[in-house]
Amino acid sequence: MTSTDTPPGLARFNTLEEHRARAALHEACACAAWVRRLLAHRPYATVDDLCAASDAAMAALTAEDLAEAMAGHPPIGRPTPGDATSAREQRGMADAADDLRAEMLALNLAYQDRFGHVFLICATGKTAEQMRDAVKERIGNTPEREREIVRAELGRINRIRLARLVEEDA
Repeated sequence: MTSTDTPPGLARFNTLEEHRARAALHEACACAAWVRRLLAHRPYATVDDLCAASDAAMAALTAEDLAEAMAGHPPIGRPTPGDATSAREQRGMADAADDLRAEMLALNLAYQDRFGHVFLICATGKTAEQMRDAVKERIGNTPEREREIVRAELGRINRIRLARLVEEDA
């Protein structure tokens, strides 16, 4: 693909000043190591290339890097006030019944006690019931297994956020 074939949003991202690109990537993922790896490979010819770089960066993250990335995510059912991204991603919880919200809060707390971090799932397109069922299923995992599931979920979230980043108008 030639530079003239690069989608406009991706071309815009490729030409952002480094500090602006860094800030945009940090909005997608709070992990500095992931951001550095993606910046190092600019420019990207295709969105697939950008997503492949994200996947490779996710695979290389240490446990500490994963913790840094997770710290940027609010608990399911409690999106950060004023954060349109977390509210959009957690839309499935928006109309959940009070008893389901209470159950999710209790499950979030139990999960956090067990693993030391928030329950993380790519919530886009999931119902409140699906998210509740996922935390119930995953709470029994070993910490090692759960870390790899979290890595995969973060990868999915990052792909969605990167696609939005390069599709949005400047």
